[in-house]
Amino acid sequence: MPHHASRYLAEGPRVGIRHFTYEDGAEFTARARESRELHQPWLFPPVSGSAYTAYAGRLIEDPTKAGFLVCELDGGGIAGFVNINNIVEGGLQSGALGYGVFAHAAGRGLMREALGLVVRYAFGPMGLHRLEINVQPGNAASIALARSCGFRLEGFSPDMIFIDGAWRDHERWAITVEMTGPASTRG
Repeated sequence: MPHHASRYLAEGPRVGIRHFTYEDGAEFTARARESRELHQPWLFPPVSGSAYTAYAGRLIEDPTKAGFLVCELDGGGIAGFVNINNIVEGGLQSGALGYGVFAHAAGRGLMREALGLVVRYAFGPMGLHRLEINVQPGNAASIALARSCGFRLEGFSPDMIFIDGAWRDHERWAITVEMTGPASTRG
């Protein structure tokens, strides 16, 4: 049987991760519109074509960002996304994660699998050393995801990020390459 290159940067049993493309706009925005009730008040992904183009453009063009679409391998389409923002090189080698699952995929463990893939990709090919997740204290699902993927609670920052018209408090969760064991180290 011939070998076919995967379209994914990394694959797990149920999901693969790949970079955003402009062509993903229609599906992404449809999923985001279907998921408004799930996302708000925590998250506001783009729901129009023009907003998606601007959003994806930043993830595609800006070297301090990397965006990953979470895709179901069984043909279920885009299940969610994980973005690494504020990528800093040099002595810090870190980035800040943001993520969201779409309503049709929520509660199925797909984001746990995907976040693990992104962490391994960030600590492997990207060469990062530390990833941080900033979560509003009331967002129990996001905190549970961070905890289940091995992130540790490092602190609390009042009035940290401007979301939905106000400065919101956030818990800081982080993971370093040393916390993931030898399988995830750079090679």
